[in-house]
Amino acid sequence: MTQRLSILAVSALLGALALPAVAQTSGATMQTSPGKATLRHEHQIVATVEEVDAAKGHVTLKGPKGNLVPLTVGPEVRNLAQVKVGDKVRVRYAEALSLTLKKDGKELPSAKAASETMRAPAGATPAGAVGEQVTVVANVIAVDAKTHQVTLKGPNRTVDLYVEDPEQLKLIKVGDQVEAVYTQAVAVTVEPVAAKK
Repeated sequence: MTQRLSILAVSALLGALALPAVAQTSGATMQTSPGKATLRHEHQIVATVEEVDAAKGHVTLKGPKGNLVPLTVGPEVRNLAQVKVGDKVRVRYAEALSLTLKKDGKELPSAKAASETMRAPAGATPAGAVGEQVTVVANVIAVDAKTHQVTLKGPNRTVDLYVEDPEQLKLIKVGDQVEAVYTQAVAVTVEPVAAKK
């Protein structure tokens, strides 16, 4: 599977949106075995705080390419009042996608989500992290060996997934199921960022 198409296909299947592609640093790894594939991708950017409204929990960040990203943070985020316009924040974003083939699957197509939040201690430098995991079970409704396309029907959407590896493609048949587990974690810290020379 190509990395980009796999993420886009599962994002469409899940209805999930990732952060804008403004990564300064990124690394991707992929592991495969028969009937399984896992892709991990990490990004890191430095953004500038353009607007902050601590009372309403609104922050707007400007990425290195000039794009603005409005964020709404929940009441679990502490120390937001310490964040000021012009502050530099480091944003670390990691995502992982695992696809597992289930031969002759019998489950109903489904989607479930779980999330976890961590926050800085009261009075500490503003920081926080949010992790989410979405698990989807989708039916394989078509396989096109010529185009390497597998059509998956989930509980809410139907998507085409490109499978690059011909050996993996040979394993997939109509009537099988694919379990997709998409995990993402975002950590934001306000920290001094060295100026470029």
